[in-house]
Amino acid sequence: MRKFLFVVLTLVVVILTACSSNEQGASSKENEEELKEVSIVLDWTPNTNHTGLYVAKEKGYFKEQGLDVEILMPGETGANQLVASGKAEFGVSAQEALTHARVQDIPIVSIAAVIQHNTSGFASPKDKNITSPADYEGKTYGGWGAPVEKAVLSSLMKQEDADVEKVDIVNMGNTDFFTAVKRDVDFAWIYYGWTGVEAELRGQELNMQYLTDYSEKLDYYTPILTTNESMINENPETVSSFITAASKGYTFAKDNPEDAASILIDAVPDLDEELVKASQKWLSPKYQDDAEQWGIQEKETWKNYSDWMYNNNLLEEQLQVEDAFTNEFLPNKE
Repeated sequence: MRKFLFVVLTLVVVILTACSSNEQGASSKENEEELKEVSIVLDWTPNTNHTGLYVAKEKGYFKEQGLDVEILMPGETGANQLVASGKAEFGVSAQEALTHARVQDIPIVSIAAVIQHNTSGFASPKDKNITSPADYEGKTYGGWGAPVEKAVLSSLMKQEDADVEKVDIVNMGNTDFFTAVKRDVDFAWIYYGWTGVEAELRGQELNMQYLTDYSEKLDYYTPILTTNESMINENPETVSSFITAASKGYTFAKDNPEDAASILIDAVPDLDEELVKASQKWLSPKYQDDAEQWGIQEKETWKNYSDWMYNNNLLEEQLQVEDAFTNEFLPNKE
């Protein structure tokens, strides 16, 4: 009798365990199925502008919001085109590019500023003796062939009664800054948070003219996170969930630069570990900077730069500023 009871109890335990495992498996599968798949296209190869996205993915912030987010590298088709066409739900762009797109009736919208202030400027090796925009005369500028480059150069040089026509402007193509300035280029437009920090690590002293030191109109948002109008109108909850998680990721990166850098390095092992860590240390305080919260965008910043672009013949018509950006998806400030 005792043997019979032991066998019965053993069978009951086995059955209950199997049922429990099946229920847990079904629950796990159900939770996975509940995640909504979306993608974000980067504007460039992964770098510390993107750290918050990788943090949000690695630490599960996107999953907390019900999202399975794929981070895509940019291809021949840029992020703006992919987002506008709906082939990607989100993208990384810049205020200048989105302004051009909006004026051309391309329906993309900025939903967060990754960095509060423009950290770019014109850089040159110290031995070139370029210490102000007046020194650009007679020098060779290496760029990427965009009309905005000459307009910005001219804007800065005019303040010092210098003539942009006396600058030799060449297209560097894919040549990196450090190779170019060793060859035939005297100065170039860089983002200090990456190329400038790399120069420090190389022990190469730079002279740097930040755009924001010469005009508040050039203090624009770069980079930004974007989506399209259809997402905003038809899937606002998804947009809100994405930005809530991204905000949490960038806030973590702001407060924990070393840990955030490690997450980016683990996610993209081909990156230079020393550069990522140094860049992250430099850039993390710049994410939010003097704003009340990460991601916030000001109408004045959008208007200032679009007016500057229009006045410098870079836009065929004025930007409808109110349609170009929104703060409505940012999480409520605690």
